[in-house]
Amino acid sequence: MKKILNICLVAGLLLTLSVATLNTASAESKVKTYKNCTELNKDYKGGVAISSSTKNKGGKTKYKPYVSKELYNANKKSDRDKDGIACEK
Repeated sequence: MKKILNICLVAGLLLTLSVATLNTASAESKVKTYKNCTELNKDYKGGVAISSSTKNKGGKTKYKPYVSKELYNANKKSDRDKDGIACEK
């Protein structure tokens, strides 16, 4: 009886770990990489900032940027002035 209980417990733990790993992998793959700022600004008018405390070096902007570290890192190439905000408008 103890053997069956231990086997069920181990199987349950393995199943939980595998589901958690799949959820993490699918969340990481959902970050979209845009080919240019025109495409990114269609979805995020103010661009994408790496953090909420990031300050714009380029001066005043029309729109507030969307804050997402993962999305910024995927589109880092579009941050021309390297201020932590990609495609600010």
